[in-house]
Amino acid sequence: MDEGVIKYHCHWLKDEPISCDVIQDLMQWRDDLYALGLIGVYDNGIGFGNISIRLKDSREFIVSGTQTGHLPKLQPEHYTRVCAFNLTENSLTCQGPIKASSESLTHAAIYSFNSKINAIIHVHHPEFWRTLLFQVPTTRPEVPYGTPQMAEEMFRLFQQQDLTHQKILVMAGHEDGVLTFGESLAEAAEVLFQYWKR
Repeated sequence: MDEGVIKYHCHWLKDEPISCDVIQDLMQWRDDLYALGLIGVYDNGIGFGNISIRLKDSREFIVSGTQTGHLPKLQPEHYTRVCAFNLTENSLTCQGPIKASSESLTHAAIYSFNSKINAIIHVHHPEFWRTLLFQVPTTRPEVPYGTPQMAEEMFRLFQQQDLTHQKILVMAGHEDGVLTFGESLAEAAEVLFQYWKR
């Protein structure tokens, strides 16, 4: 099992934590999702789930850091800013007190595809995942998370399926993984809970 492992080349510029004012909403939503068991840690100690927001009018975004799934509440030092990425070269540059989540390149692909997307929520839940598998836009089972191929899958789902409208996808090759997005965290969460209630 390779959950939680960073597969991209990470250029980490260690820096001070991001201002609380900028990430207040992000921190609240992340902790609420943890309380629901949608972000957390498996019995083997590997964390799962992450959350991000785009920095206004840019390709940069703030994402929860790697290996933070076990923490019930995150502080500013558990978030980092992704300031550059190259999907083809499988590389990412982040600046902050912690390295970016292992799923950050997937977030980068979605943000780069549509400038109106400003927030992404990635959760794990086995029953939820099985219920949605191939019922909503779904990545190919052979495509692993955190790779250029997964970034390409995001583009394929936008182009060939109704991902722009549905705003939810399932990662068939990333067991339990479900991702939603929107113009705000509130919209991304609303999409998530609409399907969750079903």
